[in-house]
Amino acid sequence: MKKTVLAMGALALALSFTTTAQAQISDGVVKIGVLTDMSGPYSAMGGRGSVVASQMAMEDCLKAECKGMKIEIVSADHLNKADIAASKAREWIDRDKVDAIADLTNSSVALSVQKLMKEKGGIAMFSGPATGRLTNEDCSPNGFHWMFDTYSQAAGTAAALTKLGQKSWYFVTVDYAFGHSLEKDASDVVKRNGGTVVGAVRHPLNASDFSSFLVQAQGSKAQVIGLANGGADVVSAIKQAREFRIGSGKDQRLAALLVFLSDVHALGLETAQGLVYADGFYWDFDERSRAFAKRFEALNKGAKPTMVQAGVYSSVYHYLKSVAAAKSDDSKIVAEKMRELPIKDAVMNNASIRPDGRVIHDMYLVQVKTPAESKGAWDYLKVLSTIPADQAFKPMDGAACNLVKK
Repeated sequence: MKKTVLAMGALALALSFTTTAQAQISDGVVKIGVLTDMSGPYSAMGGRGSVVASQMAMEDCLKAECKGMKIEIVSADHLNKADIAASKAREWIDRDKVDAIADLTNSSVALSVQKLMKEKGGIAMFSGPATGRLTNEDCSPNGFHWMFDTYSQAAGTAAALTKLGQKSWYFVTVDYAFGHSLEKDASDVVKRNGGTVVGAVRHPLNASDFSSFLVQAQGSKAQVIGLANGGADVVSAIKQAREFRIGSGKDQRLAALLVFLSDVHALGLETAQGLVYADGFYWDFDERSRAFAKRFEALNKGAKPTMVQAGVYSSVYHYLKSVAAAKSDDSKIVAEKMRELPIKDAVMNNASIRPDGRVIHDMYLVQVKTPAESKGAWDYLKVLSTIPADQAFKPMDGAACNLVKK
């Protein structure tokens, strides 16, 4: 009788603990929103592939750390408009009880959502935008910048070319927060390495004709024409530059500061060959990345993952592991747990989260192969060197982020 009473007491205690843990998950479900570009210039690097990546992360966590949890993923197209993104994020948080938002491709979109999440709570995980403001003057205790930023791209490409003697630069820049930030960071790196910036020209997002901008850049006589844009814009600019043979001579070089694997695929090796740029993930880097990419490709219409999509996977998986470990989806508690737990997954190497919310990790300087070097579909890149995590991202010294101790 005594043993039975003790056993029933132990069972009651266990049930009580389980019920308490579940009660700390609001509504009994962890809900993640993927807010991305589904139809515009950044849809190939994010878009549907980002949703696929988030679903893969959910499935992997449910098999391990998240067993027994109820998880839902929703998605929406922000149309590259900050007001639409903020409205959808507000609706998700207020009405649909979304706990975290991922991807957020487009810097203006990301900044608007970062501001909202500061007020509303919830976790924001930025894998698609590049602006460094997310972890500097606009940093947030519940905002995490996951894969790359304008500094990481500039530190790789601009530094490498300037050190090779390509000292004078002219920028063709997309005219919004992302482009301005990319141009500034690249300019700073060029100047720090003894180079000069002779000028710049701005173009609208999703431009169709780059001829006048490229002719201005060519006329500058700069050794390097730096493309401070991305997505469909950088693809169009490179194609048109090749057509006019701009930047292909010995005296002038074309450098794309933000290129994704999807861009190389769109361009084709004949056009893209020789491009040097920085990347945070390449599917053929090691056995782990190849296994991840094989799964992803089967779910995403035969396309290999970009670093944005790989970053969505890593950020969502780390978030879910942190919720499981904290037994709560309270954003303050989860943010602390995310900083506490190590980042370990199939796509990130030597990764950690700094106080400012910047996720630092190894980056790679890559070069696009020639058609003769490629051995098959998606075999586009060769890794020239690894840029260590502590060198790939902007130091926190002098940062404007109020989370960084002065």
